[in-house]
Amino acid sequence: MKKQSRRDFLKLVGATGAGLVATGAATCQANEAVKVNNEELGMLYDATKCVGCKACMSACKRVNADYGSLSYEKARFDTDGLWDAPSDLSGSTRTLIKLFKESNKQWSYVKYSCMHCQKPSCVSVCPVSAMTKEPVTGIVDYNKNTCIGCRYCQVACPYNIPKFQWEKALPQIVKCDLCKNTNLREKGISACAEVCPAGAIKFGKRKDLLEEAQTRLKDNPDKYIAHIYGEHEGGGTNHIYLASMPFNKLGLPDIKPEAPAEFSEKIQHTIYKGFIAPVALYSTLCFIAVKNMKKHGHGEDDSHKKEDK
Repeated sequence: MKKQSRRDFLKLVGATGAGLVATGAATCQANEAVKVNNEELGMLYDATKCVGCKACMSACKRVNADYGSLSYEKARFDTDGLWDAPSDLSGSTRTLIKLFKESNKQWSYVKYSCMHCQKPSCVSVCPVSAMTKEPVTGIVDYNKNTCIGCRYCQVACPYNIPKFQWEKALPQIVKCDLCKNTNLREKGISACAEVCPAGAIKFGKRKDLLEEAQTRLKDNPDKYIAHIYGEHEGGGTNHIYLASMPFNKLGLPDIKPEAPAEFSEKIQHTIYKGFIAPVALYSTLCFIAVKNMKKHGHGEDDSHKKEDK
């Protein structure tokens, strides 16, 4: 049997790695070909209609408390624990209303909850598919039974939406799922949209929501910023916004039209699914081991020679 040289070994490793890179690249190109699906479900939030009553927050927690392991968050001023008053999205709060105010004439409420992206970054980085996107409804869902608690989804989300239940003995990630297992299943609408008394939250298919938003902009150009937030941001989201103030002043990030998930998918498909990292690691370790064995063998031969002399 012909003895394999170090050069032959490295050539084999290089050829294997190159083949896996090519496979990963082809997979990435296939994923990037996915286009916006306007048939998916979503919400239109009109900040100019919101009165800040927070009925949506109460309904969200009431309907999803048991299923999502949500608890009430007592305000510092509320010693009797009568109010649920979260200051931000958390491991117990999926929906939040905040007030942004620059002056008596320049202020606006804004609603925070999962954006249900067309190409969600949280889904693309999850190594165990605990985060998934339903192909028909477009709902970005979470499976606590699959989750390993790595929290990559938190880091990847450009909107800073997923939260982790640090205080729980059996923690999970918390985010809006459009009441998929509760109100949507029973009534065909999210709880927040159902109870909003001012009509600030509209539920439906993305195409209908975009059409409604475009009509409002056309009919009331002086009332709104001429932009539908979420129409193109990050590849498009199913939770879209209208407002009278610039969206970056309402705490919504400036995001390019390119989906951040495209970059994370390249990493996932190239490294994890292509197994390039493990191949490179084990190849390196094998090379070092073989080298050390040869060196150790030469040392033993030399010692025997010295003893013979």
